[in-house]
Amino acid sequence: MMRNFVRGGMLAAAAGAALAVGIAAPAMAQRDPAYAAARAEGKVGEGRDGYLGIVAQPTPALQRLVDDINIKRRAVYARKAQENNATIEEFAFTAGCQAIARTEPGEKYQAPDGSWKTRTSAPPERDPRCP
Repeated sequence: MMRNFVRGGMLAAAAGAALAVGIAAPAMAQRDPAYAAARAEGKVGEGRDGYLGIVAQPTPALQRLVDDINIKRRAVYARKAQENNATIEEFAFTAGCQAIARTEPGEKYQAPDGSWKTRTSAPPERDPRCP
C-alpha cells in the first residue's frame, strides 16, 4: 500500500483535488451538534487515513456517529478519486493530511506513529508523505 502513495503524480493529484473539494464530508459533519460535541470533548479525532477515529471509550451512539460520517467521507473520496484518476486510499490519505492540518488547538488527531495527540498551538505532527 505504501507504494501507492509514491506513484508518479497520484498523490499530488489527490492533494490538489482534496484542496479543491475542501473535504466536503467533514464540513457536512461539523453541522451535526453531536459531532461538534464529541470533537470538542476529545472523544473523536482526525485519523491519518482520512477518516474520523474514536479516541475515547466507544459507546453505541458514538460508534454510529463516527460510522455515519466515515461512510459519507468514503463516498466523497471515491467520487473524487475517480475524477482525479487516483485510488480511494490515496485520496483519503491526502484528505487526512489536510484535515489534521486544519485541526484547532485542543482537538485530537492521529500522529504518524498511530498515537492520538491533542493539538497545541504548534503545528500538528503529520506524515512525511503529506503534501
